[in-house]
Amino acid sequence: MPLVSLLILDLFTTMRQAHLTLINPLGLHARAAAKLVGVAKSFGSDISLEINAKKADGKSIMDLLMLGAPVGAEVTLSVAGTDEDQACDAISALILAGFHEIDV
Repeated sequence: MPLVSLLILDLFTTMRQAHLTLINPLGLHARAAAKLVGVAKSFGSDISLEINAKKADGKSIMDLLMLGAPVGAEVTLSVAGTDEDQACDAISALILAGFHEIDV
């Protein structure tokens, strides 16, 4: 692809971001990470989470576990792709719901 075409494509690249706080008591542990990966893999967009300058692929349970994110951690969710709005909304809802691990 010619360089000019690549530059034009970059101008139209979008990304959604959300800044969230982990509220479930155990943070981003194995079960929560598995739920997040399950939701993330249902979308075609590129999904990543970042905590304290450590970035993880949202579709990789190992990457997510390596973040070592405890309860109260501030997470930046970044989503880029054709279904980024739906993916960002779905993953944000999961995190805001405490991965459905909180008794109400």
